[in-house]
Amino acid sequence: DKPVGKVVHFYDKLSVAIIDLESGGLKVGDEVKFKKGDEEFTQKIESLQVEHESVDSVKKGDSFGVKVSKPTKPGTEVYLV
Repeated sequence: DKPVGKVVHFYDKLSVAIIDLESGGLKVGDEVKFKKGDEEFTQKIESLQVEHESVDSVKKGDSFGVKVSKPTKPGTEVYLV
């Protein structure tokens, strides 16, 4: 497994993680795994936002928001499943 990005911020009231994509690309419908230490969870991406605009996909170098099913912390690595 190779991480595609990293969580840089988490809004707990909105349950939204801000992720910097470091390689590859992601699109709505992809399954991703969030992993930090012993904590990990997998979920399907239901929506992506860049600069508060909904988008269908993101590419390397993009910073984007995604709604997450569980709280996550900055530094959490994101993997494409």
